[in-house]
Amino acid sequence: MNRINLKGMGIALVTPFKKDESVDYQALSHLIDFQLKHGADYLVALGTTAETPTLTAEEQSEIIQLVVSRVKKQIPVVVGVSGNNTRAVVEKLQKDDFSGIDAILSVVPYYNKPSQEGIYQHYKAIARATELPVVMYNVPGRTGVNMTAETTLRLAREIDNIVAIKEASGNLVQVEEIIKNKPQDFDVISGDDGITLSLIELGAAGVISVVGNAFPEEFSNMVVLALDREYSNALIIHQQFVELIDLLFVDGSPAGIKCLLNMLGYIDNVLRLPLVPASKSTAEKIRNVFGPRCILSGTN
Repeated sequence: MNRINLKGMGIALVTPFKKDESVDYQALSHLIDFQLKHGADYLVALGTTAETPTLTAEEQSEIIQLVVSRVKKQIPVVVGVSGNNTRAVVEKLQKDDFSGIDAILSVVPYYNKPSQEGIYQHYKAIARATELPVVMYNVPGRTGVNMTAETTLRLAREIDNIVAIKEASGNLVQVEEIIKNKPQDFDVISGDDGITLSLIELGAAGVISVVGNAFPEEFSNMVVLALDREYSNALIIHQQFVELIDLLFVDGSPAGIKCLLNMLGYIDNVLRLPLVPASKSTAEKIRNVFGPRCILSGTN
């Protein structure tokens, strides 16, 4: 298994849609180029922010091919492969073409509410189904179940190609326990832009970012400063993003970030049901905040 460098800022890519709700591959190409030019350390395709459950298998395949061909190995590419049917995830990993992909991101099984042993066996099965590095994703606010620090550490210690966790539990005590007791070559990645600085101070390797879709250079600067332990300088940038980050999630994700990307002229403000665009009230607040308060060179 090839190791993957997950330090720094990964981007949880959105999936742009045209007004007829078809995938806007041209807009996605432009977003990828924008990320490559402005500091993304790696890209994450087909995650939560990509509205992956609303994409057909054919669309998912075309998006992967586009990302891989556009990136051209300049930075790593991570692809989301998740589900609450372990057998189906295993079959997908065994049968699909993952050429050009550097790692898999897989969320804790949702809806079923498995036990900790069930979560362990799920990840063990999918790790055995691929030679690629596997990044686990703990986000109990979406899945309905929290993967405990004990289960995370058990997987990190016992399964060679489970290399990292994207932690979005919001539980700093839990994250600190993982960081304190993890193997040296296992990375903890923030799954929440708003607490990224705090997690890096605890020892996290970086973030898989939503706000970075719009402001990769600025948010990457904060991450780099934090990783270099220049916390006071990182805090200055963090504070300028706090209000905006909160607003991006008022009406759910990716409604907020798509609203912002639309304001910046990058994409149409279109989501697929059951998700809908951010409310007019939220959109106005986002516009007011990102204009005068953020450190956004050339975008006001």
